[in-house]
Amino acid sequence: MKIFAIGQNYREHNKELHSADPAEPVVFMKPDTAILRDNKPFFLPDFSKEIHYETELIIKINRIGKNIAPKFAHRYYDEVGLGVDFTARDLQRQLKSEGKPWELCKSFDNSAVIGRFIPKSALENVQNMDFHLEMNGAIVQRGNSQDMIFPIHELIAYVSRFFTLKMGDILFTGTPVGVGKVQIGDRLRGYISDREMFDFQIK
Repeated sequence: MKIFAIGQNYREHNKELHSADPAEPVVFMKPDTAILRDNKPFFLPDFSKEIHYETELIIKINRIGKNIAPKFAHRYYDEVGLGVDFTARDLQRQLKSEGKPWELCKSFDNSAVIGRFIPKSALENVQNMDFHLEMNGAIVQRGNSQDMIFPIHELIAYVSRFFTLKMGDILFTGTPVGVGKVQIGDRLRGYISDREMFDFQIK
């Protein structure tokens, strides 16, 4: 199982981090040890003082594929979910300033929260899905998949140029504006439209 993640895929998020919009998808990976499922708590690591939530629509690959054309990408997934790409923002700033890779700030243990999945067939249009994150009962992040710079089918096609996709692989599709810091005691609840997708605590 592989976890692919896309950075800088929403223009307003790029503005809040003072980043330019990319000409091509920004792809990085997380190991399977990054996965946090079943609403288990997220424990703040000791190597960062600024862990940020980044709520993202995620898709689960359902068949093997390589060099997939965008027009056929819809055949390679049938479930959509919601997750959190936890980011050590202080480490990220340091690594970016030094021109180093992002693994330390993006791929650490439990940094990939995976909520439940729903069938694609239950959604009217995967490229027009509202989603949001509540922290301690207040909405802190909202997004819609139509605002992606690179839509889901283009992301699948692009990633498959470089990596063979296999059944069970997960693709995080990028986060909208509104990322922020988490602290011990926070409760995070994520929704696609009115469907609750995850509910867990920070410890």
